[in-house]
Amino acid sequence: MAKLNKLMVCLAAVGLVFIFAIVSGNADAKPEKDSAVALAQPKKLKAGFIYVGPVGDYGWSNAHDAGRRYVQKKFSWLETMYVEAIPEGDVPRVIDRLINEEKCDVVFTTSFGYMDATIEAGKRYPKKVFMHCSGYKQDKNVGSYFAEMYQMYYLSGLMAGALTKSNKLGYVGAHPIPEVVRHINAYAIGAKEVNPAAKVYVKWLFSWYDPARAREAAESLIAEGCDAFAFTEDSPAVIQVGKEHTEKGKQIYTFSHYSPMQRFGENTVVSGQLVDWGVMYEEILMKLHVGSWTNDDMLWFVKEKAVQLGGEFGQAVNPRFIDALKAKTVNDRIFKTISVYDLVQKRLSQFKEPMITFDPFTGPIHDQKGNLWIKTGERGGYQLLWTCDWFVDNVVGRVK
Repeated sequence: MAKLNKLMVCLAAVGLVFIFAIVSGNADAKPEKDSAVALAQPKKLKAGFIYVGPVGDYGWSNAHDAGRRYVQKKFSWLETMYVEAIPEGDVPRVIDRLINEEKCDVVFTTSFGYMDATIEAGKRYPKKVFMHCSGYKQDKNVGSYFAEMYQMYYLSGLMAGALTKSNKLGYVGAHPIPEVVRHINAYAIGAKEVNPAAKVYVKWLFSWYDPARAREAAESLIAEGCDAFAFTEDSPAVIQVGKEHTEKGKQIYTFSHYSPMQRFGENTVVSGQLVDWGVMYEEILMKLHVGSWTNDDMLWFVKEKAVQLGGEFGQAVNPRFIDALKAKTVNDRIFKTISVYDLVQKRLSQFKEPMITFDPFTGPIHDQKGNLWIKTGERGGYQLLWTCDWFVDNVVGRVK
């Protein structure tokens, strides 16, 4: 809120002048800032959003659209539109339509696979602004943003490791990109911390939204003995499978993904990873409106209130599972003997600190082949995690 207050003051000073801060640099490196170029401010700012899945997916695209609707309602000077379920190969065509026909001033491309097409669009339309979600490339008029959740996946791993009876945790993954790989690793690190025998079994879908295949993967992992699940697929299919097996007498523990999904399985959803894209879109669009936008990489965590723990907003842990988590105790170097429930709460508090005192990717961390990736006492760091193409040693599966 303090950030927005400053921007509102800036808005009064800027009046009707609209400035895009254009920053030099190549697409693969962190660019250096260039001088700002003043452009005439339109009466309204128009933003276009491109989604990889349908807005009704209950996952990634649904969460982004909730953020779009939030800023549309909040800002009287803003007009928004979206296109959904766009394959990567169609992105250039869709961007051209948003710029040339729909007259958008800024385009948000909301999938990792849209990255290169967004960079190229920035070159075709140098007086427009583009924001790419989850990638690592920027250019003069192309920025990147992401609500990072590996901390929340680590917390889910703590709970999954404590609750599992089989020591086999399942993960249904969409695509083997760095974002998904580091989330799987964080989940596995958390599980191992409270349960050294726990292993994470991964099945890839090679699709962001495929409820039928997600269901099939979950059923297969349950047949192999897995009884706790996290996933990256934009539907509640995995949770619904967990609900069905739980109702038949085999308790399956699941963790929500991006959007609130607890209502799809009250008896199976323990917690999860939730994103409020609205707070990010609010800041980005206000900066564009007042002329303070730059193409800096925007990376928000729980302390910036873009990410939350829970199967529903405002509820970090499903009350049904709190007693079981309190019954499981572990020995922590800092907190000594502590219940897993309390450890989750302590870690969550640490993640909210201005200067974070704990990071899941603190060494020693080895990969599946025994290679040391992060030395004892060191943290993984931005470059390592954002190019991650290896699994930690308690993950079963391959990064293809």
